Amino acid sequence: MAAAHRLVFIRCCFTLINRAMKKYIICSLVIALLALTNRLYAQDEHQYDHPTLAIGAPAPDFKLPGIDGKTYTLNTFRNAKVLVVIFMCNHCPTSQAYEKRIIQLTSDYKSKGVRVVAINPNYPGSLRLDELGYSDVGDSFAGMKIRAKDVGFNFPYLYDGATEITSGKFGPVSTPHVFIFDGDRKLRYEGRIDDMENPAKTPTSNDARNAIDALLAGKEVPVAVTKTFGCSIKWKQKSVLVNKMVIKWAKEPVKLDTISTTGIAQLIKNHTDKLRLVNVWATWCAPCVAEFSDLVTLNHLYRDRGLQFVTITTDDAKNKVNALRFLEKKQASGLNYIYNGDDNYKMIEAVDPKWGGALPYTMLIDPDGKVVYAHQGTIDFELLKKIIFDDQMIGRIYK
Repeated sequence: MAAAHRLVFIRCCFTLINRAMKKYIICSLVIALLALTNRLYAQDEHQYDHPTLAIGAPAPDFKLPGIDGKTYTLNTFRNAKVLVVIFMCNHCPTSQAYEKRIIQLTSDYKSKGVRVVAINPNYPGSLRLDELGYSDVGDSFAGMKIRAKDVGFNFPYLYDGATEITSGKFGPVSTPHVFIFDGDRKLRYEGRIDDMENPAKTPTSNDARNAIDALLAGKEVPVAVTKTFGCSIKWKQKSVLVNKMVIKWAKEPVKLDTISTTGIAQLIKNHTDKLRLVNVWATWCAPCVAEFSDLVTLNHLYRDRGLQFVTITTDDAKNKVNALRFLEKKQASGLNYIYNGDDNYKMIEAVDPKWGGALPYTMLIDPDGKVVYAHQGTIDFELLKKIIFDDQMIGRIYK
């Protein structure tokens, strides 16, 4: 019996040890995964393990789609005496500020055998809404076509946001970032276009042009490397930051206050320094509910650039709780009001005498009270976004 007991005891010990080892292995794996995650996402946002191509290195080959429907490779530019590769994008105000100078550079050197090609390195899913405040389009391939047409690009504009393979080989730090290759396709210059991102001011050092001129003359580039200034590259790894921002917005408090016709009239006068977007809606209005998410998106896009989002619901004040729940669900953290009067026609006159009375009704009002947009019915989201972007309060950072 004693031997049998010892055997049972030994088996129990092995079972406990086995369980402990499994728990240890699982814990070790979890700790290792957490450490790996921290290393991936705690890196400086400008690096992400994409070292910048070194001076003297051969030009990396690529195969990328252009907005003109063609596919471009390094061999496409085989006859160029000098090849200028510029990493740029749609949303970045610094990149936008250089667009006309890139167009001019392309025109100035075309007859001299210099070819310019632009590549958008950004993964659209890594762009937070609040990072799009200086643009009416994102960094998608479709957005690239719109941007190029609006500005008048005279150079190939290629998309690398889907795979980022080419961008990873070049290692751009920001947009814009220029890489200039000689006739043998060796890198001779990388960095900024010039030292003045504001197009309204004159640069004192035209670094990219200096490099091109030197190569065309068969000379050494005077300054081969410069720092760049602009928006960081939106690598795919950064999509985690988008989720964090969504969580942050979900935690913002949502309030619903009452407002009278007098209050509405004062609201429309807009005695603020902001561009005011006013939407009149109701929970029982199907088109209102359908478009509301787009309006919240506009708020997230442009609120840090001077836009103020205001909603006025015509729901019965007794149903305030239902309206508030809807606003909370939609994360409408702007200024929200519920009309507390019993005469909707007075409310209509207070909002806009030109309004016919049908819901939804949306207005865009300048700080001086001038109505720059008024629409009865469902909004055209892209059109309204374009109007907001073009307005003097939200437009380009560089005047």
